[in-house]
Amino acid sequence: MSELTKEMPKKLGFGCMRLPVTDGSTENINDAAFCEMIDSYIEQGFKYFDTAYPYHNGRSEEAVGRCLVQRYARDRFFLASKMPVWLVKEYADYGKYFEEQLKKCQVEYFDFYLLHAMNKDRVKEAENLGGFQFVQSMKAEGKIRHIGFSFHDKADVLDEILTNHPEMEFVQLQINYYDWESENVQSRKCYEVAEKHGVPVIVMEPVKGGTLANMVGEPARILSALDENASYASYAVRYAASLPNVILVLSGMSDLKQLQDNTAYMKDFQPLTDKEQQAIGKVVEELEKLPTIPCTNCRYCVEGCPKKIRIPDIFGVYNMGVQFGVTDVTRGSYRCQIDGSGKAGDCIKCGKCEAQCPQHLEIRKLLEEAADIYEKEMHL
Repeated sequence: MSELTKEMPKKLGFGCMRLPVTDGSTENINDAAFCEMIDSYIEQGFKYFDTAYPYHNGRSEEAVGRCLVQRYARDRFFLASKMPVWLVKEYADYGKYFEEQLKKCQVEYFDFYLLHAMNKDRVKEAENLGGFQFVQSMKAEGKIRHIGFSFHDKADVLDEILTNHPEMEFVQLQINYYDWESENVQSRKCYEVAEKHGVPVIVMEPVKGGTLANMVGEPARILSALDENASYASYAVRYAASLPNVILVLSGMSDLKQLQDNTAYMKDFQPLTDKEQQAIGKVVEELEKLPTIPCTNCRYCVEGCPKKIRIPDIFGVYNMGVQFGVTDVTRGSYRCQIDGSGKAGDCIKCGKCEAQCPQHLEIRKLLEEAADIYEKEMHL
């Protein structure tokens, strides 16, 4: 058992990427609702909060400072944040962003600190600019307790990073039962690489951006037959938490109801049974029959889009159409997603979005398909 495993009281982490907002704007976080969620989470013995520089257009860290740090003693919680490596142009930038993050969060140190969204290109940039040395120096100064990185690439790249950087204490991976055997995401292969190196894993996207929480048809029937009172999300989170080398599973909870559901089954966590594992295998078979877009709503693609297209929101409507049919409801949802922003048909195919997509989706082609489905019929 690793030292980090011993340190983690429970396996559910509070992801601060999809916090409650007041008026639909990602920047206007609902502090009262967030505080209520924090209180419920901490009262039940959980303590890990995960934020990052870009979350909520830069407002997540500030909200954590107001709603968590100002209201609780420092030993009541673990706080994790991440270095926006894509913004770093020279070594001095690491210190600039790091100090800004400490100030936003109103803390003197981070319990866990990650180089954010590493892939083959970004790890080379971080090595050339001294990113790995920087986090080690901050750890030596006591401003970081544990150093690691989040990762979006193939297993061979992860193997190279962990081989070259044994100082990394943990890695954050996208793991869920739908992506477990995916050649695109390579959840299983990446997990096995971390296990080989003896590096503990923190899981992100266990519910695949909410996809695995909203089952219909045969997948819903299969899971409901196990326990009609258990949420679909519970099986996804418990699947990830059942992996031996996983020390924590992050859930980006948006309201108190989601939090109460997650904490109910993770407070006294029980690994999946053989019967539940078999049922999930059947669910995956059914899901693979549906041609939905495997978008996780990370929103990296939205930044820099010259036409201001809310790509994940449009994909969400597209998937609703696949699952439930193109109806007045999905048409209305599409109108909402393009209100005040670009529509799918506005795409100029510049490719900036695809360069940022951790899922390596063919976004330009998919936007064209969404435009064909909704915009022609609705004369938009």
